[in-house]
Amino acid sequence: MKLYSLSVLHKGATKSNLLKSAYDLSSFSFFQRSSVQEFMTFTSALIVERSAHGSRASVKEQEYLCHVYVRNDSLSAVVIADSEYPQRVAFTLLDKVLEEFSRQVESIDWPSGNPDTINYKALDIHLAKYQNPREADAMTKVQAELDETKIILHNTMESLLERGEKLDDLVQKSEHLGNQSKAFYKTARKQNSCCEVM
Repeated sequence: MKLYSLSVLHKGATKSNLLKSAYDLSSFSFFQRSSVQEFMTFTSALIVERSAHGSRASVKEQEYLCHVYVRNDSLSAVVIADSEYPQRVAFTLLDKVLEEFSRQVESIDWPSGNPDTINYKALDIHLAKYQNPREADAMTKVQAELDETKIILHNTMESLLERGEKLDDLVQKSEHLGNQSKAFYKTARKQNSCCEVM
């Protein structure tokens, strides 16, 4: 999972205007980086121009996904990531960047601004922080922890079965279960066996 580009643009009547951008092109060779950066800038501007106000979209371009968010006030952001990067986290990042940008940069500067005149330095920080979506996004982090717990639970049940013990045998051998509990277990097992899919 990788983020390559994060851009803030203003959607004008006919074309978009790049306000600020950040790139992580370390995975490309040194001689390709300037061409890749130009292509990402061009693609970001084109996607914003073709997107409607108040819309969010994800556009696939070769092995990359371009996530765009164009607000009703014409402020827009684009993140270019690989296809494995979680879409929800990408849109969370775009929403956060646009909210922060609109608080720090006056809206009067959006139509005529450019990367040299706009004073907003947080894009590089956000791009670095969101490289690992598990650390940057709390819900993704919790989901990853749940997935790990689920794997551990599956491994535990598999290890019980690997030792040749069946749950039925354990119930029969148990001294702690009363006769009623054992009868309940057998009845429930019979009832559920008709629904078993093999």
